[in-house]
Amino acid sequence: MRKLSELTAIDTATISRIINGKRKANPEHLQKFADCLGVPIAELFVAAGYPIEQKEEKLQSDIHTSVDMIKNFLESSNLYDKKFSITSVEQQLDNYGQYSQTEEGKKSILESFEEKLQKTGSIGPFINQLKELFERFLQGKGTPGELALIGSSLLYFIISVDVIPDYIFPIGYLDDAIAVQIVMGLLFKKEIDLQ
Repeated sequence: MRKLSELTAIDTATISRIINGKRKANPEHLQKFADCLGVPIAELFVAAGYPIEQKEEKLQSDIHTSVDMIKNFLESSNLYDKKFSITSVEQQLDNYGQYSQTEEGKKSILESFEEKLQKTGSIGPFINQLKELFERFLQGKGTPGELALIGSSLLYFIISVDVIPDYIFPIGYLDDAIAVQIVMGLLFKKEIDLQ
C-alpha cells in the first residue's frame, strides 16, 4: 500500500480504506490506479461498481448543464457578446489537436504548460485533470489519436485566445474546463470501445 501510495500520490490511509471496503474509490483515484497499474480504466470502474453507461451519460449531462449555465451568465453579464456552444469548443479542439502533432505545437505545450499553470493558481479539479493529461502527453502514453486529443486540451488551456478568451474575468477559464471534460469523455469512450 505504501508503494502504491507513492506511485499514485494517494494517501496510504485512503488506499487502505478503499481496499478494506470502508470507502469507495472515486473516479480520480481509479484513473491514478489505472495509470500506475497499466490496467484499462473501464475495468476499474466496473470493479468499483460504477455503471459505465451512466458515467458517460452523466458526463454529457454535466457538460450540457455547464454550457447552459455559461450561456445564461454570458447573456446576463454583457461581458462577452459572442454565442457560446459545445460545437465551437469542439471545433477549436480539432484545430488544436492537429497543431499539437506538429513540432511547433509540441514545443509550445512543453514550454508553456507550467507557466500557464502558475498563472491560474494551479488548483481545481480541471487543473488536476490537465496535470494528468500533461504527464500522459510527456510520457507519450496513448495512441497517436489519443495524444492528439490530449494535446488539443493542453493547447486549449495554454492559448489565451480561445472560444472565451482567458482574460475575461471571471469566466475566461470556463470553456477550458468544458474542453477538458470533452477530451476526458472522448478518452474514456475510446477505452470502453477497445474492450
